[in-house]
Amino acid sequence: MFTYNTKGTCSRQIIFDVDAENKIHNVKFIGGCSGNLQGVSKLVEGKSLEEVESVLRGIKCRNNTSCPDQLAQAVVAYKNRELREQKL
Repeated sequence: MFTYNTKGTCSRQIIFDVDAENKIHNVKFIGGCSGNLQGVSKLVEGKSLEEVESVLRGIKCRNNTSCPDQLAQAVVAYKNRELREQKL
């Protein structure tokens, strides 16, 4: 399970799992617009990290970001953490 604290959105956190094939699962947003974020969570279920990042990155709502954009940024943070851990 990976937890990301969002910046600039109504949601406060994004929690998700990643399987051995780098596919995203069980995405949950804490806070924000429940219906919309449940929809985003279902739409990305089972997608590759790269696909989620490329499709959602850059979507704007307010503060020059959005909950989908924050999910893309969470994926980047997850990948960066994995790279750091591999180097150790």
